[in-house]
Amino acid sequence: MKPSTPKGTRDFNPVEVAKRYYIIETIRRNFKLFGFQPIETPSFENYETLMGKYGEEGDRLIFKILNSGDYLSKVKDEIYQTKDSQQLTPLISDRALRYDLTVPFARYVVQHQNELVFPFKRYQIQPVWRADRPQKGRFREFYQCDADVIGSESLWQEVEFIQLYSRVFDELNLKGVTIKINNRKILTGIAEIIGAEEKLIDFTVALDKLDKIGAAGVKKEMLEKGINDASIAKLEPLLSLSGTNEAQLKVLKELLQNSEIGMQGYEEVAFVIHTSENLGVHSANLQLDVTLARGLNYYTGTIIEVAAPENVSMGSIGGGGRYDDLTGIFGLKNMSGIGISFGLDRIYLVMEAVKLFPETISEGTKALFINFGDAEALFAMKTILKLRDAGIAVERYPDKSKIGKQMGYADKRDIPFTVMAGEKELKQQVYTLKNMKTGAQEEVTFDVLKEKLSS
Repeated sequence: MKPSTPKGTRDFNPVEVAKRYYIIETIRRNFKLFGFQPIETPSFENYETLMGKYGEEGDRLIFKILNSGDYLSKVKDEIYQTKDSQQLTPLISDRALRYDLTVPFARYVVQHQNELVFPFKRYQIQPVWRADRPQKGRFREFYQCDADVIGSESLWQEVEFIQLYSRVFDELNLKGVTIKINNRKILTGIAEIIGAEEKLIDFTVALDKLDKIGAAGVKKEMLEKGINDASIAKLEPLLSLSGTNEAQLKVLKELLQNSEIGMQGYEEVAFVIHTSENLGVHSANLQLDVTLARGLNYYTGTIIEVAAPENVSMGSIGGGGRYDDLTGIFGLKNMSGIGISFGLDRIYLVMEAVKLFPETISEGTKALFINFGDAEALFAMKTILKLRDAGIAVERYPDKSKIGKQMGYADKRDIPFTVMAGEKELKQQVYTLKNMKTGAQEEVTFDVLKEKLSS
């Protein structure tokens, strides 16, 4: 059998893992700096925990786990014969792989509510799974790096999250990202004004695809979902709305003046934009985008999405939003929250494309001690232990092989130095240090060896 990975998944070599950890640690450091606390949840949840939380399209992308044993034995023949997956799946699958980290977080909050201090600020960095069609930047297994605040309705949380995005991308030297912002109440107000409030979900799902299928594609999908031509015609100015944030806010205010919920959304997004611009967003661009919908059903207020720099062809590299009652589905009412996510895998691809990873990022072993046999090995190992105590990564070649083979191993591993501690060095209590790039070598004492390997 030819070995392979499942479609939409990947293996990562040591260099790739080092680069991923560089991004993760940058994000984690800033999560902690902003006061978020870490939690972890299981890779799979109960079937009913996940289903129905992401809309029709999202539910289709959830990986279901078949029950153990003879999972068909308890299914009645009449249900089995219908071949109706909607009826059959819940009977043969009690669990599913998590689709995101937000719904499991809501379940966590409800389950542990008596142990938490609200507002509760959590961060979580774990993999998620989606049965999507794999393509560039879209995988079936990928990591999300999430931060949420639950138990606060303050719009200052939105401002803080924009600052968090800005700081992380600044530290990664990823300039030119665009932080797009909208509000679900604005979309509800627009749907109300054009007479499509009963088709709100279909309206927002179609609108969210504007950057993928264009205005014509959005209109076509809305027509297919039962939104009439007259309603779509009223939407026309929004599909081409452009200009500064202030100019767009002015148009939006005029459009939404007869919608109470629409004006609530306008006031909220105006506060977040004006306050964020006053504080500054460093190397990122903050942009109002009234077509931004994000298809997840649980968003109720602010919506945020981060676009990669224009010189890189990539989808969103982050996003999130406010959810007023996500925990309500698990029995805990009136618990407003907001969260964002960093798309690790896409950020990695963007940074790789524009060569932003530091050259030293994949540095591992600093020196390889050549193996001359058991007697010399003890001398070498005592030195290795002292160097490791000093925080210097060193190792010894495991087998007594030809020196050329050992040197070749160091070269292929990109280990910058080799250390020879043979019979002569053992007698003199010195070491022969070789620079693998220049070929230069010198005899040094332990203190000099430690100093050179520390630099």
